[in-house]
Amino acid sequence: MDGTTPPGPPPGPRDPGDAWAIGPDGTKAWGRFGAAGLLVDDGSGRVLLQHRVEWSHHGGTWGIPGGARHQGEDAVSGALRESAEEAGVPEEGIDLRHTAVLDLGFWTYTTVVGRASRPFEPVIADRESLALSWIPVGEVADLPLHPGFGASWPALRASLDTSPRVVVDAANVVGSRPDGWWRDRAGAAARLVDGVRVLAADGVASAELDLPFAHWWPRWTVVLEGDAREARLAPDTSPRPVDVVRAAASGDDAIVAATEQALADSDAPVLVVTADRELRSRVEALGAGVRGPAWLRDALPG
Repeated sequence: MDGTTPPGPPPGPRDPGDAWAIGPDGTKAWGRFGAAGLLVDDGSGRVLLQHRVEWSHHGGTWGIPGGARHQGEDAVSGALRESAEEAGVPEEGIDLRHTAVLDLGFWTYTTVVGRASRPFEPVIADRESLALSWIPVGEVADLPLHPGFGASWPALRASLDTSPRVVVDAANVVGSRPDGWWRDRAGAAARLVDGVRVLAADGVASAELDLPFAHWWPRWTVVLEGDAREARLAPDTSPRPVDVVRAAASGDDAIVAATEQALADSDAPVLVVTADRELRSRVEALGAGVRGPAWLRDALPG
C-alpha cells in the first residue's frame, strides 16, 4: 500500500528504549534494549515488506516492520507491537513460527517469523513507511534491501515453509512417572494436555527440535486412549490450540494416523513422543522422528 508520509521522525513522547545502543568499539545500533521486527507471509508465497522512509536509518531500503523494544518488553511482544503501529498488522491474526536472533553482544535484533492466519491489508499507520506491500518471495532479493534484512533473507526464506509438529503418546508419557496417575487416568491426561497447551503458547528452543534459529512454535497433537479419553478439558481458545485426539480403539493406531496426516499436510519435522518400541518403529518408517517421555516432561511447566 502506498501513501503520503509526512517528513521527520514521529512526534510525541518516547520510550526509554528509543535510543542508540553503543558498543565497546563505538558501534551504534537502534534500540537501547534491543530491537525486533516481524516477517510475516500470507501463506500464498508473499511476504509483507516496508519501504523505509528516507530519514530513518538506511532510509529508502526495504525491510520488515520493526523497531526498538520497550523497557521490559520481550522480543515477540515488541515485534508485534511495532508491526501493528507501523503497518496495522493484527496481533491476533499472526500464527507464530520461529524467531531468529542477531546478537552483537551489546545489542540484539530478533526477527519474529509468522504466517497470517487470516487475510489482511497493511495500513501505513505512522511516519516510518513510504510504502507497505505484499512482495512475492521470488522478487524480494531484487529490491534494495536493508543491509541487515538482506543478509538474513536467504536463511529466513528457506525456513518459511518449515512447520514442526509434535504428536504425543499421552498414555506413554503419563505412565512414565510413578506419581499415582493410575488412580485418576482422566485427570492425569487433563493435566498433561494443560501443560502441552502452555508449551504451544510459549514455544520451545530450536535445539530441542534439531532446527536452526532460536525458538520455534510447533503444532501439537495429544492422543488419548482408554480411560484417559474421558478427560475433562477446558475450552482451548488460544491462538495455537492443541489438537486432542480421543482414540476410538488402538491408541497406537491413532498416533500413526495422526503422524501420517501431519506428513501429508507437509508438516516437518514431525516428532512423536513415546518410549514404545513398536510404535517408534512404525512412525520412524513413515519418516517421523521420536523423542522419549523425559524430553516432554522436562519441558512442561512446573
